[in-house]
Amino acid sequence: MTRIRPFSDEQSRLLVNLRQRYEVWIDAERALAALPYDLRRKTVGQREYLYRIFDRGGNGRSLGAMTPELEAQFLSYRAEKEALKERIKGLRPALAESAALYRALRLPLLSSDAGPILRECDRRVLLGSHLLVVGTNAIAAYMAEANSRIDLPDETEDFDLAWVAQTQDEEKRVWEMLKAVDPTFTVNIERDFQARNARAYEVELLVAPSRAATLGGRDQPRPVPLPEQEWLLLGRPVDHVIGCRDGSPARIVAPDPRWFALHKLWMAAQDKRNPLKRPKDRLQGLALLDAVAQAMPHYPMGAAFEKELPDELAPHFEEWSDLSGPSAAADW
Repeated sequence: MTRIRPFSDEQSRLLVNLRQRYEVWIDAERALAALPYDLRRKTVGQREYLYRIFDRGGNGRSLGAMTPELEAQFLSYRAEKEALKERIKGLRPALAESAALYRALRLPLLSSDAGPILRECDRRVLLGSHLLVVGTNAIAAYMAEANSRIDLPDETEDFDLAWVAQTQDEEKRVWEMLKAVDPTFTVNIERDFQARNARAYEVELLVAPSRAATLGGRDQPRPVPLPEQEWLLLGRPVDHVIGCRDGSPARIVAPDPRWFALHKLWMAAQDKRNPLKRPKDRLQGLALLDAVAQAMPHYPMGAAFEKELPDELAPHFEEWSDLSGPSAAADW
């Protein structure tokens, strides 16, 4: 059975403090993002108009000739926007301090490239409701859930997201999010479920068949529905704030660790899977099930859970149980 190393009291406290400070900061960021991009006065001929601006290019539309009501709207907007900017500015030092301590205490780290994507997802209120982190980047969140270090790689050089929205969404949620993070993102014409930026950082979008129809028809990338992604919709997701290598924080919402681990073991047994990735998939799956058994009693793996398993996953669970000992999957 994989040996896990529980976090110290200091590391555990830091995780709590980082989350608290992050949540206050992201609430302010969301409030700022909910405001119009900008409101501006424009003089056309002899009259002054109020314009709502949509982007940095100055594109917008007129709200009409200036009236006392529009003047009040303009002044209220300016005051609210300035207050939120000042609030965010005041919150950043404490958040940066917690993030720096996180790194100093050698807690699990994400790559610096993953952080901006996750923060923009969270700013747009997409994590959990529309998107889950389903690749190796999720491992850091599972370590936080276990309150322990698991001897596994906790980051990767690409980024896997799963679209999980339950209702139809015609907006270009994913593409607008990626372009806000880095305007150099383009869709890989040979693999249109993947986007890459100018530094060749890759983001892949995955989807279960039951959720494929809810992705906006104009959104990008365009994932191929995969039946095995249905398993990652089951159970209860984990939700944690993690530090990145550049000293910034980011929030991860990832699938139930039991189903994620079994999905990894299933992938490791597939001939179609990249042979260079299959050993890592197996290692991650076995180690994560061990961590659930040892440190996540709130994710039980006893008889009730075993009955839920589809035929494709049951053999992998049985194999892990045999390798880990008869008490590994006992009910708590």
